[in-house]
Amino acid sequence: MAARARRDRRGWSPARVSWREWLGLGAALLAVVSLLLPWTRLSAADPAVSAALAELPAGDVSRSVWRGTFFAWLAPMLVVLAGVAVVVAGQRPALRRSGLPHLWLVAAAVAACSVVFAWVFADWQFGAEQRAFLADSGVAVQAALGRYLGAAAVLVSLVAAVCDVRAEGPVSRGRSRKRAGAR
Repeated sequence: MAARARRDRRGWSPARVSWREWLGLGAALLAVVSLLLPWTRLSAADPAVSAALAELPAGDVSRSVWRGTFFAWLAPMLVVLAGVAVVVAGQRPALRRSGLPHLWLVAAAVAACSVVFAWVFADWQFGAEQRAFLADSGVAVQAALGRYLGAAAVLVSLVAAVCDVRAEGPVSRGRSRKRAGAR
């Protein structure tokens, strides 16, 4: 009976995945969806310029994350990697004690910084001449649905990682007691 219980604990089971880890996987799925949607779009207040934009190919007016800066696609990719890692490896006690929740928190924090940089440098996906032309024409580079969903995925992952670290407690708690007893 005890051998069977040990065997059941060794394998991966969806029943043993915590709600925080499911939330991390949900953030990863949201990040994947955001990678498939447009991240920036061009718009203009002037009706003539807006009509000219409407005649352009959709790929020139709405741009995917892959045509953006490094910071744009780094954040969702980190969320995807972290979300899958915590669900797959989160049931191994040795990995959790070694700092998997803390690694997830670091990845989510880096992704959050990347989202901020991607938002600040959103128009850098265009060259200097293109940016000057767009500004002179009255065309604005705006965030599209993919960017908002990517930012939401990062936020959900960050909140879930913070909750997971708080639930796990300090990594060195057991080690410090052993050292104190050895003295």
